[in-house]
Amino acid sequence: MFSKSRINEPGPKQGEGDKTKTQDAPVQKPMNEFSPGATKPKPSASVLSSDLTVVGNLKTTGDIQVEGTVEGDIRAHLLTVGESATIRGEIVADDIVVNGRVIGRVRGLKVRLTSTARVEGDIIHKTIAIESGAHFEGSVQRQEDPLANGKPGGGTAAPASAPAPSATKPADV
Repeated sequence: MFSKSRINEPGPKQGEGDKTKTQDAPVQKPMNEFSPGATKPKPSASVLSSDLTVVGNLKTTGDIQVEGTVEGDIRAHLLTVGESATIRGEIVADDIVVNGRVIGRVRGLKVRLTSTARVEGDIIHKTIAIESGAHFEGSVQRQEDPLANGKPGGGTAAPASAPAPSATKPADV
């Protein structure tokens, strides 16, 4: 009825194989999870709460979420302006999401004004999204590199466009 060779052969091989797989899997999973974590910035966004007022400039390579009041310039990787926030000054970031109020120039690669946004100032961007309901007073200008100083970027764009019409005029004549 029972054969020891058949029971012993599949049993230990399957059991050992399962043990090896379960031992390897937990060791590999943390390493896989850790490696991508090492390449991504680990710190979470710095949050300035709604009862906080900052007078001065803020500069970081990380993310900032402003819920309070800032009187000064802000430079960051990702800047989120909360619905209760007010910023008086220039903001410069790769990604900017405005839910609250900004009084000053906005410069970013990706700028998004949500329906609750109130912006009084110029926006210099590479891509922009303005939701219905957002209030905006100012001008909007697209630049290839809006994070560079606003005036040299505009100066670079003007000479680049000037030769093209000059080349076209002699061809028409």
